[in-house]
Amino acid sequence: MGLTHRIAVEDDIPSLSLVMDAAIAELQRAFLDPAQIASSRMIMGLDRQLVADRTYFVIQEGGAVAGCGGWSRRATLYGGDHTPGRDAAVLNPATEAARVRAMYTHPAFARRGVGRLILRLCEDAARAEGFTRLELMATLSGRALYSQCGYTDIEAIEDSRGGAAVPLVRMGKTIT
Repeated sequence: MGLTHRIAVEDDIPSLSLVMDAAIAELQRAFLDPAQIASSRMIMGLDRQLVADRTYFVIQEGGAVAGCGGWSRRATLYGGDHTPGRDAAVLNPATEAARVRAMYTHPAFARRGVGRLILRLCEDAARAEGFTRLELMATLSGRALYSQCGYTDIEAIEDSRGGAAVPLVRMGKTIT
């Protein structure tokens, strides 16, 4: 059975949260220590605005949620509902980059094309709305995938809002 996708709805949020928790706990282990994983929960997670904007995708294989992720026409680059410093301002597609947001793969589906499918969906949707560039904030575990898909480093940062410093890399890609 292959991967399928659809736009997320409010009723999906509990199952998406389970995928996110599993991905944060398991897929970050090779890159972050336990304190950084705990800290990353403050800066990662679902932004319900993406669901409300209908820019968030659910990836499934059969009835199982294999992953999720989306894009945004809003200024916030990363973070969940609970993350301080969010900005809901609408971006101008002529001058600003759309955002790839909140990409998570359930560990049971890692390295099976979930992330690549989400990126393709995001790029196609943002392009259809007139955006010519995308940006994202990569975790160290996701950086290799993004690089393989044509995203390049813009800047490396550390986010300590959750306690321990979590290394992240802002990346971008032209999609014209």
